[in-house]
Amino acid sequence: MTTNRPERLITDHRDTRYGEVIAAFARDGGFAAEVYGTQLLNDCPAVLWDALDPSAIAEELGALMVKLNGPRHWTLDGLGTKVEVVEPVLRDFGGLMTRRIAVVELGDNPLVAPYTENHVNRGAVFFFDAGKPVFELVAPDGTAYVMQSYCIGVDPTLDLDALPALGERLSPPAGWTYRSRVLDEELVVDTSDHLATVLQDELENSYTLPY
Repeated sequence: MTTNRPERLITDHRDTRYGEVIAAFARDGGFAAEVYGTQLLNDCPAVLWDALDPSAIAEELGALMVKLNGPRHWTLDGLGTKVEVVEPVLRDFGGLMTRRIAVVELGDNPLVAPYTENHVNRGAVFFFDAGKPVFELVAPDGTAYVMQSYCIGVDPTLDLDALPALGERLSPPAGWTYRSRVLDEELVVDTSDHLATVLQDELENSYTLPY
């Protein structure tokens, strides 16, 4: 987080739906993934999303594998100015328009494991409003990761109202906990000038380190 408050450009964004096509490549002795998202382009229509073929997309892109990440819903309230960390290429996947928005460094394993940190070059600023609930995974050392989006790709019945009790369904590693709390003041997660640290739970809900 920075000491200068970033400008907020998008508001009333909580529970907005989107989807991402994540393509993994072998690069520089390791693996990296390019993220193509529908954010601010469309609401990831089900008829288009459900027709996507990951194997065909991987062949089209020359990728090792493709992960359909979503559909997802934001659990944040606003967005700030985005720094273009990669050329924002527009790409149409079977009629679903996406934009390349980020690169994820995957180290020596192209598969993302639950409760494991990954680093994303996304150049983004997230706003969580005072008086609104946030949902956090807390590591054994007390480090808290705030949920940035929930996923309905694994459990289509999951919704915003179910998140306060989500901890009853999760089986995190020893020492990890899940909690819900209401913010006393606005939380700004500014990763516009450094890599974001993110992880997922076993239902593929995504969390970010808030600095």
